[in-house]
Amino acid sequence: MKQKTFIIYAVFFLLVGSFFLYSQQEVVLSIKEGVPAIAIALPDFIVSKESPSAEKAAQTLHQIISKDLNYSGVFQPLPESYYDYIPSLNPQKIQFKDWESIEAKTLLVGQVKAQNDHSYIFEAKLYDVKSQRFILGKRYQAQESLLRRAAHKMADEIMKAFGEKPIFTSKIVFISNRDGNDELYMMDYDGHNQTRLTFNNRKDYMPAWSPDGQTIAYTSYRENNACLYTFNPFKGKVNKIHCQGTNYAPSFSPDGEKIAFCSTIEKGNSEIYVADRSGENIKRLTFHRAIDTAPSWSPTGRELAFITDRIGTPQVYIMDAEGSNIRRVSFGSSYHDAPAWSPTGDRLAYVSRTGFLYDLYVLNLQTNQITKLTESNARNETPSWSPDGRHLIFSSNLSGASQLYSIDYDGSNLKRLTSKGDNKLPDWSR
Repeated sequence: MKQKTFIIYAVFFLLVGSFFLYSQQEVVLSIKEGVPAIAIALPDFIVSKESPSAEKAAQTLHQIISKDLNYSGVFQPLPESYYDYIPSLNPQKIQFKDWESIEAKTLLVGQVKAQNDHSYIFEAKLYDVKSQRFILGKRYQAQESLLRRAAHKMADEIMKAFGEKPIFTSKIVFISNRDGNDELYMMDYDGHNQTRLTFNNRKDYMPAWSPDGQTIAYTSYRENNACLYTFNPFKGKVNKIHCQGTNYAPSFSPDGEKIAFCSTIEKGNSEIYVADRSGENIKRLTFHRAIDTAPSWSPTGRELAFITDRIGTPQVYIMDAEGSNIRRVSFGSSYHDAPAWSPTGDRLAYVSRTGFLYDLYVLNLQTNQITKLTESNARNETPSWSPDGRHLIFSSNLSGASQLYSIDYDGSNLKRLTSKGDNKLPDWSR
């Protein structure tokens, strides 16, 4: 996507105070323009037989798919008012010229049939308007409680048909104290279906998804020590990985076979280690009297970003996966934290503190330019990328208590996802 970029040298003024940058890096403000999103027409889904429950199901499916595609940044649903200018849809004889006249590039036709009051069949077909070509069709049979998932799956299929990574059936794991104790919770990408996963009356911390979205690595104090565990939330299976010393900040390798983590195994100092996902074959990667923490794998598995205060203040560094070729990549602030490597491999999101403010930034590793994502009188922390690299989720006390928000990679489209208790340390499944 083409962009117009304005580069601001010297001083980037914040709401309070100012932030002086080193000459090695530049802060950029990006404005998207050029290739537009794909205009997609989503006329109301057709109900096969008159049924109030089927009508409601059709509206639910339509609303969720429309919101998903609008969020994607790839598609732009046409305004409903546009449909007033053309005849109603006849799914058996589609007049593609009508849809082309209102600037639709693609057309989604949906039909819903009630099997009973709580079970439905949903059929959807996607067409290219200009070529009048059928692109794909899917049929789902779903209970009422699973309509949301069926809608997300259809939206994912549309994304894949255009060569895009699906994100709508992805899950977000996070920590919440809404029930009185810091425990693992999971929710859909849009904040729905928030579900508690652990019940151990001890603090759980720093969850991280495996690449296949089936396992969560995390730190738990269930044995009165900060031990590493893995947990399959779909099977309820828990495995203890490592318990010697204090262990935290696990991160799965892209192939899911290894876990990088921080530990005080040796001499009580925090160093970065890597082990098999079973906890065996532990190898130490960093050897420094400073604190090394927060490892994040590159998508290739060849490198790790991490935080170290070896120059006196916490900064972002990168090293090769075996611990060599260590180099600093952050400049311009006395405090950095929580690096998160984008799925595209060319960007690092991280937290930077100025005064009492914590904001999110993205470093382009190819151009060495920085984009500031947040600018508010708040504490914005722990970013995690969406599977397609277009969005991030993070925690913020913008509304008082710590809540989870999503934001687009260019700093737009801020959305609040949680509201109960304090919520933090999110990780977005791949």
